[in-house]
Amino acid sequence: QVQLVESGGGLVQAGGSLRLSCAASTDSFSGYAFGWFRQAPGKEREFAATISRSGAVTYYADSVKGRFTISRDNAKKTVYLQMNSLKPEDTAVYYCAATKDGGWAASQSYEYDYWGQGTQVTVSS
Repeated sequence: QVQLVESGGGLVQAGGSLRLSCAASTDSFSGYAFGWFRQAPGKEREFAATISRSGAVTYYADSVKGRFTISRDNAKKTVYLQMNSLKPEDTAVYYCAATKDGGWAASQSYEYDYWGQGTQVTVSS
């Protein structure tokens, strides 16, 4: 069982930045690939970014590519999502997810085994 706890959400103006963190409680942190998803009000959950087990490979949705950066610190058992140049359409609840068997490009929710409770990001115009 893996518990994921996100933090770092908040209210920011358009053009601003936020860094989300996802702390994992597992002794096998390096054995999981991780992803960030988001869900806006009235919309389905959508993929944002994923990172491989080593951290060497990342993959992004077109909507965030060039603005968001996913990273991980295996020693701290934490995954990050640095979000720059934020737009109002980035407003959503952001979820961290872990997959044991999924590949580094896992972009579908069903590929993930564990989920955090989510953190709200609100971008004002």
